[in-house]
Amino acid sequence: MSRPTPRASSTHPAHYSYAFYADPAMASQFDAARFGGPIGELLAETQARVLMEFAQITPGTTALDVGTGTGRAALTLAAAGARVTGVDASGEMLSVARERALRQRHQIVFAPADAHALPFHDRAFDLAVSLRVLMHTPDWRRCVGEICRVARRSVILDYPALASAAAFQAAARRTASVFGARVEAYRVFRDRAVRQELARHGFEVRRTHRQFVLPIALHKRLGSRRLTETIENALGSLGLLNLLGSPVTVLAVRCGSS
Repeated sequence: MSRPTPRASSTHPAHYSYAFYADPAMASQFDAARFGGPIGELLAETQARVLMEFAQITPGTTALDVGTGTGRAALTLAAAGARVTGVDASGEMLSVARERALRQRHQIVFAPADAHALPFHDRAFDLAVSLRVLMHTPDWRRCVGEICRVARRSVILDYPALASAAAFQAAARRTASVFGARVEAYRVFRDRAVRQELARHGFEVRRTHRQFVLPIALHKRLGSRRLTETIENALGSLGLLNLLGSPVTVLAVRCGSS
C-alpha cells in the first residue's frame, strides 16, 4: 500500500470544515448522527452498494479514500479485497477509523493529509474515492485535480446537486453561517461543472447514481424506510429522480484506459 510522502500542504484552518471535524465529540458521534436510524442505514447501504458497483475491485487493486473520515468507504473497499489507504485532515476522525479497522481486522493505512495537496506520487493508486467531501472543501476544484492526479484508472466522487432540494438547505445553512451559526455551510454543484472539471484532468464520467428526490432531512423526519422507498420509487417512476435526484455519485475513468 502506498504511504504518504512529503508534499506541500495548503490548509485553510479558518474554514469551518477543519474545526468542525477536529472536534472529538463530532468524531465520536459522526456515524450515529449520519447513519443512525432507518434512513441513515438506507444511506449507508446504498453508498456501499454503489461504491462496490462503481469500484470494480479485483485482486491487488490499490485504492485511496480521500477525506476518509471514520473510514466507512475505506472499510468497504478493504472488505472487497482492495489494498486501501485512507487520508483525512482530522486526526480525531482518523482515530475513530483506525479503531474500526482494528475491530474489523482490516489492514488499512490511515494517515493525516489535506485533500488540497495529497502526499502521493502521480497515478499512485488504481482508484481514488472521495465521498461527502467536495461539498465541504474550501477549494473543490483543486481537490478534484489532486484526486485525479493520484488515480491511475478511475475516481469516484459524490456531491449534492444544484438542481435538487438540497440547494434550499445549502442556501439556508450558508445564510445562517453568515450570522455566526456553527453549521456545515456546504455547497451544491452543477453536474456540468463537475464533469468539466474532471474532463480538464483527463477523466470522463461513465456512470452516475442519484439517490433521493426529496431532502434527506425530510426522510429522516418521516423515520420510515418503507415509506421513504415507496415515495422515492413513485417519484422515480415519474422521471423526477433523473432530474432532481441528490446526492449524485459519479464514476469517472481516465481517458484512454479500459
